[in-house]
Amino acid sequence: MIKNTSTQGEKKESITTDLITEVLKKGAQELLTKAIEAEVSEFLKNYESLHDDQGHRVIVRNGYLPERTIQTGIGPIPVKVPRVRDKRTKEESKIHFTSHILPPYLRRTKKIEELLPWLYLKGISSGDFPEALQALFGPQAPGLSPATISRLKTLWIRDVQEWKKRDLSQKHYVYFWVDGIYFNVRGEQERSCILIVIGATSEGDKELVAIEDGFRESVDSWQDLLYDLKKRGLATGPKCAVGDGALGFWKALTLVYGETRKQRCWMHKTGNVLDKLPKHLQKKAKEELHDIWMAATKEEAEKAFDCFCTHYGVKYPKIAECLEKDRALLLTFYDFPAEHWKHLRTTNPIESTFATVRLRTDKTKGCLSRFSLLAMVFRLALSAEQSWKRLDGVKLLPLVFEDVKFVNGVQKDENAA
Repeated sequence: MIKNTSTQGEKKESITTDLITEVLKKGAQELLTKAIEAEVSEFLKNYESLHDDQGHRVIVRNGYLPERTIQTGIGPIPVKVPRVRDKRTKEESKIHFTSHILPPYLRRTKKIEELLPWLYLKGISSGDFPEALQALFGPQAPGLSPATISRLKTLWIRDVQEWKKRDLSQKHYVYFWVDGIYFNVRGEQERSCILIVIGATSEGDKELVAIEDGFRESVDSWQDLLYDLKKRGLATGPKCAVGDGALGFWKALTLVYGETRKQRCWMHKTGNVLDKLPKHLQKKAKEELHDIWMAATKEEAEKAFDCFCTHYGVKYPKIAECLEKDRALLLTFYDFPAEHWKHLRTTNPIESTFATVRLRTDKTKGCLSRFSLLAMVFRLALSAEQSWKRLDGVKLLPLVFEDVKFVNGVQKDENAA
């Protein structure tokens, strides 16, 4: 008789996984309990000198508050917070203990709060949240009603407004990636445009620099955004900015940060070019465009550029015109370190991050308001920021910031003849 080893293996693995989860939950509960107990002990120590007329301490332990469950990434964890009592009778003079580790109304960890906007943007409506979160965190998932989601969205709107006022005087960005993302907005015929700026610091980290509700992608909207950055302390602009050719950003950039170099996104340009060709020619044309921006030197790229325009220019003059008008701006990256080229050729950090946002707004068909849309995009960006990859060639970034010259990706020897 043949035993079903596959089923037995699955059961064993399931049991092992459940045991590991329980061990982790128990360990998390013990760690949280110890941390809160230490916090209470420190609080009592700070007031141990307070005594009443009989010489007894005024601030004392007084049992525990009712047990509550905190939703975490490994499931629900029950916790008890010690109760602290001030024995004095005058209410106005009483001292109250509030745990900073576990605030009074906390019912979920921040990881779940980060998950909520992600689920919403993935296409799950407010009414479906309880079911979705129960599937992820088990049936004991309280406080996740549609009303709770609405309250959280209100907090997200407040958060983005506060974030947009932060001081930037200590910030220095070497590169910018910019784009305008269009969405459907409730009650408005024209689609809303969210302006996005991601920056690379001199340490090689990518950060969300700006997110703003703009009118289309107009020069005025981008100019207002950039002037706001400058007003809040970003006196020096990036050394290079990467974006789509259709943006009003480029004129605004010249007005606000005139020294910044411009690099057009090859992904957008490739799409624009291929759209003007018959489908049976697009695969071959894409390979030839690839030969341009993957060339080892600017000179080789120029030759591949000429070959492409010659090849397609006779039958499809609009193709050559579309490519030729941005020739210089498409090849700017050759004047920066070769290690940075893959980062500078496209606006991929923005495209990959906000693909889910576009998907979500297509599904909602304009059910989001302008304010909640901006808040949702902001929350998604902050969540995605944690996983953005650092730039290669980090050691070269300070050289770029100091305007050291690079030729074909290699630092120029100023002493050479």
